Amino acid sequence: MLAEAARHSEAFDRSKLQALPLSGTAILTCMDARLELEEMLGLRAGDMHVIRNAGGLASGDAIRSLVVSHHLLGTREVVVINHTGCGLLNLDDVATRARLARETGRLADIDFGGFTDVRANLLAQVQKIREHQWLQGMPVHGLLYHVETGKLDELA
Repeated sequence: MLAEAARHSEAFDRSKLQALPLSGTAILTCMDARLELEEMLGLRAGDMHVIRNAGGLASGDAIRSLVVSHHLLGTREVVVINHTGCGLLNLDDVATRARLARETGRLADIDFGGFTDVRANLLAQVQKIREHQWLQGMPVHGLLYHVETGKLDELA
């Protein structure tokens, strides 16, 4: 990684970019390595804010980042991208906490956010952002990426 970073810095030409994304858009998506947003959406550095977490969930920290993106850095819309084959799909939070407690000997007081329906989960994340007091009125879109085909569907 350091060798690639050194190679990158030799040809670096983005010092004029600002924190405000050129498109005025923030994306909330999953951390899954198969989601290559730059390739999928034709993005370049500086185009969008990208917030990633397990499941592409509108968690407290994701909401915090969206509020900063909108109110401090001027984004005007949000796109939530969930995907098929997500690691949180059908994840049993209770069983996962119990497993971690057995393996580590420590209480696993974590809400993993497991879900059983990727479409319903996507719509729930979109709704959560739309209803947040600091993000109301901002356009929020929901897209479903199919890891099997590379297809992207708009659901909200």
